[in-house]
Amino acid sequence: MNKPKTPTVRKIIAENRRARFNFEIVSTLEAGLVLSGTEVKSLRANQSNIAESYASFENGEFWLINSYIPEYTQGNRFNHDPRRLRKLLVSRREMARLFNSVSRDGMTVVPLKLYFNDRGRVKLELAVARGKKLHDKRQTEKMRDWNREKSRLLRDKG
Repeated sequence: MNKPKTPTVRKIIAENRRARFNFEIVSTLEAGLVLSGTEVKSLRANQSNIAESYASFENGEFWLINSYIPEYTQGNRFNHDPRRLRKLLVSRREMARLFNSVSRDGMTVVPLKLYFNDRGRVKLELAVARGKKLHDKRQTEKMRDWNREKSRLLRDKG
């Protein structure tokens, strides 16, 4: 007997909403994070920011840079540094694929979402992206406005 597949439950902690506006997303993947206990407790309180962060390769490892997880209020002396580098957990094959795609011109790795998966583990959705030019951003905004206006017209007349 096949068990029906249950939908994955994600409790989103932080989302980088500007990433889809500033970058053209080529591909996405899921990565784990190496965190300390006070960081996880602070994340459970829904406090973090990944809007200005990015991922980078250093010394053969993959790191999340400039992400903000505030100190846990009851953390006393065992608290963490809010802006420390956090190691990303991806397979060697994925890391090689990411390194090859980033080494090409104009490509970067940008975090999209930070969330708890159905097992309660903190995961980060990463995207290999290419930066948009100003005219591309204008086109995106124009399409968004047109879709909004179109749905408004259909709602009013339909």
